[in-house]
Amino acid sequence: MFQHWGKQTVWIYSDPHFGDKDLECGIVNRPSDEEQIKMINSCVGRKDTLIILGDIGDIECVKKLRGYKVLIMGNHDAGKSNYAEVFNEVYEGALIVGEKLILSHEPVDIPWLFNIHGHDHAGHNRPNHLNVCSDVIGYTPINLNQFLKSGAMSKIQTIHRETIDNATKRKKKRGKKL
Repeated sequence: MFQHWGKQTVWIYSDPHFGDKDLECGIVNRPSDEEQIKMINSCVGRKDTLIILGDIGDIECVKKLRGYKVLIMGNHDAGKSNYAEVFNEVYEGALIVGEKLILSHEPVDIPWLFNIHGHDHAGHNRPNHLNVCSDVIGYTPINLNQFLKSGAMSKIQTIHRETIDNATKRKKKRGKKL
């Protein structure tokens, strides 16, 4: 687990919905599966890691993607064993990565974590979130290494800081009552 992630560049992407004809009707200018694969592979090298945050669609398309592949399953994905042959790692739910970062398919709100997710095809902006849904990010994976260096998570307090601050507030309140 995670050992491979740091060896090269880590890319993150969500909701390719390969082969999903129903979705193609609802999204304007959606590239074909082959075009989407080319756009992903134009970024992801063979030794890089590609994390897909769910809603894969046709797994035959995943076989054409480069890199060490990680799946965090989405609401359109079914059965972890269905993906074992094409992904190096498969997770059925959200994954906390480090002290301040959670990767999930659907948006989650946890005050002490920054959430990178997909699922929201409308691209709503939320504090402490990065939506990497394919159609929101222009079908080009996000370089996770660069994102982490950008400082986007710098305003997130760790759970430890939040716990200490809350305990200090409670202690001050109790002290005033005496």
